[in-house]
Amino acid sequence: MGEVIGLVGVLIPIFALTIPIVAIWTKHQRKMAEFQAQVTAEKAAQYATQNTELEDRVRVLERIVTDKGYDVATQIEALRDARKVDALLGSRDAERQS
Repeated sequence: MGEVIGLVGVLIPIFALTIPIVAIWTKHQRKMAEFQAQVTAEKAAQYATQNTELEDRVRVLERIVTDKGYDVATQIEALRDARKVDALLGSRDAERQS
């Protein structure tokens, strides 16, 4: 019977010291979870902002293509024609210099 009382006498201080350690550890884990949630929320906000910016750019591009699609095609063809003319003039200049 004396051994049981001695064992209880040793276990009580151990439990008394363990309770604050567990409380501190639990508080730390809670703060870490809150921090992780905050970081995740910030990343989600950044992704949402980037997504909005990309959607705005796509809208602008769609507007350019649909509103000025014919003009863009005409301008591209004009540039192609200008390159052909430049190439012909360049080859004539090279022949003259030879």
